[in-house]
Amino acid sequence: MEPEIRYVRSADGTSIATWTWGSGPFLLAVPGFGFGTVQIAIEFPGFRAELEVVARSRTVVSYDFRGFGLSDHDCEDFSLPALVADLDAVAQSIGAGPVDLIGRGAGGPAAIVWAAESGRVRRLVLNHTIARGRDLQLNPKRRLLSPLIEVDFELYTQTMALVDFGWTDVARRAAELIATINPRMFGRSWAARREWDASGSLPAIGCPTLVIHHRDARDGFVTLDSARALAATIAGARLVVHPGQPLTSADDGAALGRVIAEFLDVERGGSARAESVGTATVLFADIVDSTALTESMGDAAFRAKARELDDAMRAAIRACSGTPVDGKLVGDGVLAVFSSASQAIDAALRCSAAGDGVGLKLHLGIHAGDVIREANNVYGGAVNIAARIAAASAPGEILVSDTVRNLARTSASAIFEDRGEHALKGIGEPIRIFSVREARRQ
Repeated sequence: MEPEIRYVRSADGTSIATWTWGSGPFLLAVPGFGFGTVQIAIEFPGFRAELEVVARSRTVVSYDFRGFGLSDHDCEDFSLPALVADLDAVAQSIGAGPVDLIGRGAGGPAAIVWAAESGRVRRLVLNHTIARGRDLQLNPKRRLLSPLIEVDFELYTQTMALVDFGWTDVARRAAELIATINPRMFGRSWAARREWDASGSLPAIGCPTLVIHHRDARDGFVTLDSARALAATIAGARLVVHPGQPLTSADDGAALGRVIAEFLDVERGGSARAESVGTATVLFADIVDSTALTESMGDAAFRAKARELDDAMRAAIRACSGTPVDGKLVGDGVLAVFSSASQAIDAALRCSAAGDGVGLKLHLGIHAGDVIREANNVYGGAVNIAARIAAASAPGEILVSDTVRNLARTSASAIFEDRGEHALKGIGEPIRIFSVREARRQ
């Protein structure tokens, strides 16, 4: 398996080296491993075995991070928007159709933002990664080694390889390659990672998503709690905790490759398939400032109130003939689908009252459109838009799209107040939004 290497230019003119294997539908792989070079990654037998399995039935396109490997080393900007622009340039180079996407390690935040905003991602894999750069953890030994970066970078890379992988032939070869990295680029990129934050894009991801955590990884970069948080915040995401050493063990890497390939093969002749495609009204409800409330109330007290509210919201949804989507863990909220817009509005009003009853305000948004139903999950653009509308609401406010207002204005016992057109993040065209309140409150 020998890759084809080409170059693309990012929005700021940075030259990005791309690596391509296989043939078939496109799979974009955002680089990880903290050093962002494919040449280093494929030195690990586990990663190479994973790649070979995945590339059997698709074209895998990856690239080197700016500042590393064969990409341009003369760059100053390592911000998250710059990395998203790099990914977008690579994606544009392969055409405008739908693609599958993998974000790994330090590449996770860019993959998350692009998946939420591009509208091109068919299926998303978040492989041992995080949404926020500050959530990347260093094990205690790694932290002790950090001062060596400025003093003796070669000694740092050799010792780091020993700490992470043991003093094996693989680790020694990786240390040799990592030592060729520009220490200045390494320092800048590592410092910039502290500011990466893609968490706001997680609720807007509308495609099927697989979150993978490497249970036995020695580097300790990604905690199980971080993986759980990703799966809980992306609507419909599935979490897989994978054993072994899929980076350094060829057998473990091949096993991981099969897990990824099976997930990506759904709707392409794989064993699983979408149950139905149709139109539904989607309600998205999320607790306002849950993180701050957890800190002020204490985790146990907040969770007790959140569970009480969750039970009340699900009861309200069912009373209005809606279906809570149990396969979708939406952080501290609920997502539900309805056959009519008036039912969704009625449920939203009841959910808002339930929130007031326990002292927790909600963001509530409703949109109607085509969705894909698969097992206990719902996907599609309508889910994405409902999440964005909810995010635009004030605490306790219910916002609906113009589509929902047109469907419900003759049947819902509610008053609609025009809030004008809004440019929602990740949505191509502005959407007219209306606030909703009960007619009897007039």
